[in-house]
Amino acid sequence: MSHVPRSGLSAVSTALLAMSRHLEVRDVLKTIVASARELLDAEYAALGVPDDHGGFAQFVVDGVSDAQWKAIGPLPRQHGILAAMLREAKTERLADVRKDPRFEGWPSAHPDMSDFLGLPIRDGDEVIGALFLANKRCPKPTDTCGFTADDEELLTILAQHAAIALTNARLYERSRELTIAEERSRLAHELHDAVSQKLFSLRLTAQAAATLVDRDPARAKEELHQVAALAAEAADELRAAVVELRPAGLDEDGLAATLRTQIQVLDRAHSAHVTFDCCQVRALPAAQEEALLRVAQEALHNALRHSGAEHVDVVLDQCGRGTVLRVTDDGAGFEPSTVRRAGRHLGLVSMRDRASGVGGQLTVESAPGKGTTIEMEVPGG
Repeated sequence: MSHVPRSGLSAVSTALLAMSRHLEVRDVLKTIVASARELLDAEYAALGVPDDHGGFAQFVVDGVSDAQWKAIGPLPRQHGILAAMLREAKTERLADVRKDPRFEGWPSAHPDMSDFLGLPIRDGDEVIGALFLANKRCPKPTDTCGFTADDEELLTILAQHAAIALTNARLYERSRELTIAEERSRLAHELHDAVSQKLFSLRLTAQAAATLVDRDPARAKEELHQVAALAAEAADELRAAVVELRPAGLDEDGLAATLRTQIQVLDRAHSAHVTFDCCQVRALPAAQEEALLRVAQEALHNALRHSGAEHVDVVLDQCGRGTVLRVTDDGAGFEPSTVRRAGRHLGLVSMRDRASGVGGQLTVESAPGKGTTIEMEVPGG
């Protein structure tokens, strides 16, 4: 690499650092494509992750506007030059892609491309993607490729690191899937324990009421009131569990809308009045939004199940360059230092872990008889 100018080395370093900052597969793909296009000064860049059915599971482009991309139509299939790169795991550097015998045309809205540089992204022997650029921004004679051997070497280095970044992102997403599965298993276990206990008590109380109907109607009436209360508690447990088991809305609707929907359900399900207020907040990375949602759910669980609160207020707001979530209740409160030393209230440990895991910070303010405020702040947003 001694022949690469210092500015080139700096650009490569910047590109590699940018790739390593992202954990979501889609963000990694976008960063790889944007970095490649900038590094090699091309008009267009794209990266396709093949599926097992002759198409692409994901396909990311840079240099094409949203309107152009929409007009182009469906994702490409594995054909022509793309298929050759994936099948043969071979770098392709062409003076004019349109004149290559393997070229099979493109949709009418597709931008016109001439010189072309493409190569596979490999993880060991497996081809996990195809990275390619078109239309080098430089003077070039007709039928001459603007992309040089040095460009090919730079792109090869970028592709090697792209493979690492993409593999790490896939591992991260798999880890998140396992975490979600564990969370669902935990919720199912808690739901089974809580509702089973309530229903067992409900059955015993109903049996007691049945035996007292003739002998002591007044006592039977009291027992039936208890039956109604137990049934309501079991219904609360079920509703709250259903809310927690539905995180999919986060991807579709965003954090604010998901919180608003869940809090409306909790407000109807519990005797406490639960409110939500959201000022204008920008979208956050998926990991941060998920962490904020989980912390809100844990804080709401504590407030509604353990504190005896009459009012619980949830606020999502901008704070400088960050975003802050605040859950405040007027319940019994506790002494935070005592709870921490005693190792109880594991929900607080979980919330702190979630906050620190996405670069955020969690603070807890509480005192006996003074209610509790749990606040989580994350950078960005």
